[in-house]
Amino acid sequence: MSIPTHDTLDTVRFASRPLDAVIPAFEQLAIDYALVWKLPCALANALGYLVAGSLACQQDCLEAQECLAVRRRAIEESVRWGEPAVLLCPQGNVLWAVPVMENALVTGGVIASKLEGNESNELSTVEIRRAAFDLLTRIEEANLTNAALLELNRLAAQRESERAEAIHELKGQNYQSIRDIYLVEEPALIAAIKRGDRATAREIINRVLVGIYYLGRDHTLLLKSFLLELVVMMSRSAVEAGGDPSELLGTNFSYFAELARIDSEEELCAWLVNMLERVMDTIKSSHHYPISILMGAALKYMQEHLQEELSRDDVARVAYLSPSHFSRVVKATFGHPFTDLLAKMRVDKAREMLVLTEKNLLQICMDCGFNDQSYFTKVFQKFTGRTPGEYRRLHRSTL
Repeated sequence: MSIPTHDTLDTVRFASRPLDAVIPAFEQLAIDYALVWKLPCALANALGYLVAGSLACQQDCLEAQECLAVRRRAIEESVRWGEPAVLLCPQGNVLWAVPVMENALVTGGVIASKLEGNESNELSTVEIRRAAFDLLTRIEEANLTNAALLELNRLAAQRESERAEAIHELKGQNYQSIRDIYLVEEPALIAAIKRGDRATAREIINRVLVGIYYLGRDHTLLLKSFLLELVVMMSRSAVEAGGDPSELLGTNFSYFAELARIDSEEELCAWLVNMLERVMDTIKSSHHYPISILMGAALKYMQEHLQEELSRDDVARVAYLSPSHFSRVVKATFGHPFTDLLAKMRVDKAREMLVLTEKNLLQICMDCGFNDQSYFTKVFQKFTGRTPGEYRRLHRSTL
């Protein structure tokens, strides 16, 4: 029997063995599933043969070798990707499967199907997906599969998908060296780590990995040196974000020893991604992200986008805080509500431009995010006690 090829499936085995021990649990599961989805489900062995339950398919479909092969492939695909596999059988019926496992041994699968053209169990594509994942949840709750291994495979598949997207993005870049990639991506990676944004950090790591492999292929030692530099930078950022230095030191020591033994691109990729996950875990385990870091990201974003329309919700998203919580933090930190803080930052920028540039008042008004010159004058006077023209004349005369 064919076994799926996947890094996380090295220890997975498929075996067609009796499923008598799991039939009672399956039968109860099948009753509960039918009550919710109005669909029967069947227990199949690892070869796709049904041993209990039933499917919505007609008899000739159940016995066809082509359909048997599809059921077998659905079980294999479900293990490979760590989630339900939804396939179309040769008779035009949609079926979905999840694996039945004993540790790393796949002994079969639970399968459900929707008979094409049967209005009594007509499901949309979204509903089919929900039904498939509900079946997986029930299998896991009944302890009929290896939920931990499926989760690992699901994460590995996600990383492969992200890496493919990164390869596509790289085609539009014009990096000349590994150092170029590092310098461009490092600030965003540091910011993502400090605010605990695991998803964005993974995306950046994928872009960096794809780029350095593309430019540094066949130079393993060079690649390792850049990976070490990345890990040091990530660890330093994690400590600044509240991570436990002693925990990071212990993690890095054991992982650095492992890096010396790695000599393949796939293993190096997995090593760095695992390092990122561990670094992010140390931040998460501190149970909080320092408000100073979150607000620093928010202020930096505001400063860089003062000339644009800025709402409280926009800036709160950058700080990874809810709008209401962000408002409370701004008030407690600066003594002003968000609108006053934004106005003050715009006035401060206008003060600098009035003294250091030759731009006219309308240009400064627009550059600082004020769309109306009379409103600009009113706000400026509120914070400085003078009109913009008076402020320029006074401070120009003192230079």
